Amino acid sequence: MAALGRFSQAVMRSAFAAQTRQLSAAAAHGEQGVKTWKLLSFLVALPGVGVCMLNTFLKAQHHSHDQPEFVPYTHLRIRSKRFPWGDGNKTLFHNSHVNALPDGYESHE
Repeated sequence: MAALGRFSQAVMRSAFAAQTRQLSAAAAHGEQGVKTWKLLSFLVALPGVGVCMLNTFLKAQHHSHDQPEFVPYTHLRIRSKRFPWGDGNKTLFHNSHVNALPDGYESHE
C-alpha cells in the first residue's frame, strides 16, 4: 500500500512539473501573441467594421421609405387577447409606419 502512495506522489510531481514547464513556455511566447492580436484587431477587425458600416449606409440610401401594401392575411396579426399596455391593440415596439394593425395601417393626417 505504501508503494502505491509513493507511486501516486511521483506521478503527481511529474505532472505538476510538466504543467509548470508548459506555462512558462507559454509565458515566453505571450509577447508575440499580444502583438499578433493587436495587428489582427487593427488590420482585420476595424476595417471589417468599417466595411459593414459602409454597406449599411449605402443600403439605407437606396431603401424605399414607402409604406408596404396591406394584405389582410388571416394567419397574421391575430389578437386572441389584449396586450397589457396602451390601447391593447398595438405590440410593445409598435411602429405605425411599418407595423399594421389587424384592420390595416394607422392613418396619419
